[in-house]
Amino acid sequence: MQIKIFSIPIMGGEAITEELNAFLRSKKIIQVDQHFVQGPQGVAWTFCIKYTEDFSAFNKSKEKIDYREVLDEATFKRFSKMREIRKKVAKEQGVPAYAVFIDEEMAEMAKLPTLTLAGMKKIKGIGEKKLEKYGHYFVENEADEKS
Repeated sequence: MQIKIFSIPIMGGEAITEELNAFLRSKKIIQVDQHFVQGPQGVAWTFCIKYTEDFSAFNKSKEKIDYREVLDEATFKRFSKMREIRKKVAKEQGVPAYAVFIDEEMAEMAKLPTLTLAGMKKIKGIGEKKLEKYGHYFVENEADEKS
């Protein structure tokens, strides 16, 4: 793991901002810490970026799964509805869709006879934070569908 620090002044930092964006696109980012600082040169955002150039550790690419073939028709229909909910939630929250739930997690959710927070918690990859932040969108929608 390596570290790089960028300081971008609030006024006139466009060139450094572009340099930061190019850097972020070219590396495998592990963590970004940002701080608003005021010093003798003025006010700036400072970014401490932890990264690696070894993509092999992170690119354990899995084969794409066609859930239409893997799930039965009713489960796939439920899965598709969950993807719509995920897309809406991700847009509202300003996060990528995979940050809400990945397809594998939603396929397991779609297999549950009744979608509950307790049932979702048993699915690999879904922990307390995800449940707290996103679970209710899916449980509420299922309750609305049955009403």
